Amino acid sequence: MEKTNLRKPENKVQKHTEIESCVDAVIAKVGKNIKLGIPLGAGKPNQFVNALYERAKADSSIDLTIFSALSLEKPKGASLLEKRFMEPFSARVFEDYPDLQYELDRTSGALPANIKVMEFYFPAGKFMSNPEAQRNYISSNYTHVARDLIDRGVNVVAQMVCKSPDGEQLSLSCNPDVTIDIFAALNAKGTNCAFVAQVNNNLPYMYGDAIVSPDTFHFLIDNPAYDFKLFGPPKMSVPVADYMIGLYASTLIKDGGELQVGIGSLADALIYAILLRHKDNDKYRRLIHAFNIDTKFSETIRRKGALTSFKTGLFGASEMFVDGFMFLMQNGILKRKVYDHVVLQRLLNEGLFQEDQITPEVLFQLIARGAIRPQLRKQDVDFLQHFGILRADLSFRNGWIHFADGTQVEADLNQAVASDMLIKKGLGNVLKNGAIVHGGFFLGPTAFYDWLREMPDEERQLIHMKSVRAINQLYGHEELDRLHRKDARFFNTCFTMTLLGAAASDALEDGRVVSGVGGQYNFVDMAHALPDGHSVLQLRSTRRSGGKVHSSIVWKYGHVTIPRHLRDIVITEYGIADIRGKTDEEIVKSLIQISDSRFQAQLMADAQQAGKLSADYQIPAAYQNNYPWVLAEKLAAFKAEGLFPAFPFGTDFTETEQRIGKALKALKHKTASPSGLLTTILKALTVWGIPEALRSDLERMQLDQPKGLTEKLYQKMLIRELRSGKA
Repeated sequence: MEKTNLRKPENKVQKHTEIESCVDAVIAKVGKNIKLGIPLGAGKPNQFVNALYERAKADSSIDLTIFSALSLEKPKGASLLEKRFMEPFSARVFEDYPDLQYELDRTSGALPANIKVMEFYFPAGKFMSNPEAQRNYISSNYTHVARDLIDRGVNVVAQMVCKSPDGEQLSLSCNPDVTIDIFAALNAKGTNCAFVAQVNNNLPYMYGDAIVSPDTFHFLIDNPAYDFKLFGPPKMSVPVADYMIGLYASTLIKDGGELQVGIGSLADALIYAILLRHKDNDKYRRLIHAFNIDTKFSETIRRKGALTSFKTGLFGASEMFVDGFMFLMQNGILKRKVYDHVVLQRLLNEGLFQEDQITPEVLFQLIARGAIRPQLRKQDVDFLQHFGILRADLSFRNGWIHFADGTQVEADLNQAVASDMLIKKGLGNVLKNGAIVHGGFFLGPTAFYDWLREMPDEERQLIHMKSVRAINQLYGHEELDRLHRKDARFFNTCFTMTLLGAAASDALEDGRVVSGVGGQYNFVDMAHALPDGHSVLQLRSTRRSGGKVHSSIVWKYGHVTIPRHLRDIVITEYGIADIRGKTDEEIVKSLIQISDSRFQAQLMADAQQAGKLSADYQIPAAYQNNYPWVLAEKLAAFKAEGLFPAFPFGTDFTETEQRIGKALKALKHKTASPSGLLTTILKALTVWGIPEALRSDLERMQLDQPKGLTEKLYQKMLIRELRSGKA
């Protein structure tokens, strides 16, 4: 793919060592009506944003609108117990990460009248009860965000960057996803705008389209005093339901295919199952057999998946380059290279040559298919050297090839002498500049960032960061993407599924936004455009609300993210529903069979009343025992063998914090309803004394010497939950 010309500056980038002077320069350039675009997630230049925000707070004549997504805030907790738990953890894990002041004010309802924050994606569930955030949410496909910000008049774009080792180039690192498209559009329009880069030396230097010239920007803030630790969300535990969903999902991946996954415990569960399938295939198959997966869903697995280990390996193309990909790379699973050239990639797909064995046939095939001319031009030689087909130490001058030993030959492959000499002395050994990952942005725990920074440069070059438009959609580069994305599997999450196959993933039926659409719709739609591609929606079969358990599969729902005509594959902890191209009744049956058995009768009745399910339908016996305690009991035997640990990829939580965290989570569920709260309090009042084994836990929560009745009650509640063994 050709690189976009991001900026043709009249002047060199203006450098600043102080944030405030850069804020002055930006206001001087664009005026006081500022529409600021900053990246999703970790790429925000926090100190610059905070300084500009504080300037607007102090000067009401400045009209500031901030456009972004996924504004990250150090966890603090709401209740006394949550604060006692989270504050020491945050201080240890997030260290000097500077919170975004606009985010703190928005969360507390303190945004000034002259400042607005508009986002297209929230941290899941954070703003459910925040009217300001809900009113200013922008619902957009991820691929449309750059367009929408241009339409809304964005005139300042600020981005955290890092420098190349020689200081000559910059990398957009974790966030080229939208920035490069906004730059290109604003430059094309000739808009009076300001592009601001803030250097953070803690960012890993990433390749692909992330590499830009410093003169791409108008202003560059470079001062090591502004370096801060990247926001690293900690790993959370993986529950039984998620492990089962991951196990089912792992059976749908074909060796040699392409993989996209999301974030969180469901993604961790899938990565864990993929690793088990590859590293210990016998144990993996034993698991598959123990849960009857190989019999109940054999036809779907036979046609759309596999159970074997990975020989060719996978290619990863995901809007979010997740830390799970790190484990797949380290274990030789994510290793299938793709190349950004249609003819070259087609030759590889057709098996006409191997990446590690460059032969004369490659040159002749490239000529036959019009990729190069037999009378080589400079652009032909540059192309051949870029991909390693010709050696890097030869050169092209005035129609002649000059070799490292001083010999030369006319660059005309129609001449036998020239052809023979080029083949003998000029061919490379292996293809170069391939990629095993295409990513739009990345966000992950600290260990993930450390790995990226410390990995050898040649390995990091296998990760190509790109515009989200190059990843989440086919149009614009369809021919190449179709060659890259063989047997593509797109794994995403939803929280509600109707019995007719529609999914809700971003918002509730009352309109409140939980998170956002992000790239989910893009990937689902793309799966239907690829002949061997599939969209897989992962769904926990139940959810808790108001102290009660509810089915996540329902007859109807008042909001849809993915319409039912785009249905494909749905997975719960109870199995796989392969529903693409199926009739309404077939869809209803498939989804009832993977729903929680406590709700199957009602689901059947709803579908029958609507005339979508025959009155004499009976759920097959194999699907009538879908209960969480059944899964937990069956999984317990494998847990005893060391499988399915609570934190499969480690965590920043100490062992003490893990125990307390489980207890607090259990207490939150138990006290979610008035009756549950009363019952929990009454039981806690029976607790007397502090068990010595729990003293360190209570000290961690500052409850070893409680002050006042409230702290004494919290102490008793926590002791009882920790002591119960059910935490």
